[in-house]
Amino acid sequence: MAQTGIPFLFMRGGTSRGPYFKRSDLPKDLDRLSKVLVALVGSGHPFNIDGIGGGTTVTTKVAMLSQSEDDWADIDYFFAQVSVEDRLVDYKPTCGNILSGVAPAALEMGLIAAGDDETTVKIRAVNTEARIIASVHTPNKQVEYEGKVAIDGVPGTAAPIELQFMDVVGGVTGAFLPTGSLIDEIDGIPVTCMDVAMPMVIARAEDFGLTGYESCDELDAHRYFYDRMEPIRIEAGRRMGMGDVTNSVTPKFGLLAPPKAGGTISARYFMPWKCHPTMAVTGAQCLAACLLTRNTVADGMARLPNEVPACITLEHASGQIDVIVDYDYEPDGFKLKSAGLIRTARKLAEGRVFVPALIWDGHG
Repeated sequence: MAQTGIPFLFMRGGTSRGPYFKRSDLPKDLDRLSKVLVALVGSGHPFNIDGIGGGTTVTTKVAMLSQSEDDWADIDYFFAQVSVEDRLVDYKPTCGNILSGVAPAALEMGLIAAGDDETTVKIRAVNTEARIIASVHTPNKQVEYEGKVAIDGVPGTAAPIELQFMDVVGGVTGAFLPTGSLIDEIDGIPVTCMDVAMPMVIARAEDFGLTGYESCDELDAHRYFYDRMEPIRIEAGRRMGMGDVTNSVTPKFGLLAPPKAGGTISARYFMPWKCHPTMAVTGAQCLAACLLTRNTVADGMARLPNEVPACITLEHASGQIDVIVDYDYEPDGFKLKSAGLIRTARKLAEGRVFVPALIWDGHG
């Protein structure tokens, strides 16, 4: 069987992992592109045995990069979430963890030149139009991966990658509060529907009979919760103007509980049909904004800092993640200026990944 080889980098970005491509090395047509991504990831099998996916939602992600067509940005980052088993590809969301590897990958691919000591890369997230500034250590004009920064969910340490997120409000729905309300009640459960970096439906764990401190395995085994959550998520998506989200990974779902380990709050993030083993970078920003907004479902639960910018520490299933939020309170409510995080990334492999030529012969 003839096969088509596609150049790629295989990288860990934050607490996710996947292939990074030049957009020009893949089909332009989205239907054809989806077939290629399903084949190379191996979607359709729980272990992705016929592809390079890892059998989990955090290891079936794809980044596609190009020199930006935007006057502000250096690099366009187009993201795809490939399902593990359903042979589906979702282009609606973006991913902040995979974003952590975008600047290093762009430098490795030669899409942008490295500076001395440190390189700043302006990134446009094509899926949501968010703008991000990434700072990467580049001594001798080479990407540095070794360092002393540890992030929960990843063993060891690595060089820091500083991310500053801007223009993240309403990227998908066009509004900070897509339903127009701080709290909506759906099927008897109060929720806050918010669009900051990622559209989310946020609820209190106790309203589902949970503590909010359960492990991912405990939550994934709790089928009553998912059976209750999914109809709420689908109805919330409709109210948020996102249409029928039955087969979409957005909006995501989040649960909150009072802090237990010295952080600002305890949180669990759902992708949405499984619990995230750590915390999505985009979800962390949305949850942080929810905490800092008065009269949401988070009221009275968080241990909020007094200073601005505020360091919001989310306690997740594998540790903690910090989000630095710069904001104002204006007469019409909370106004987010920017959100910053420090992540890490590492190049794992490079070469060509192969798909059957019957799916794509490399042209177009």
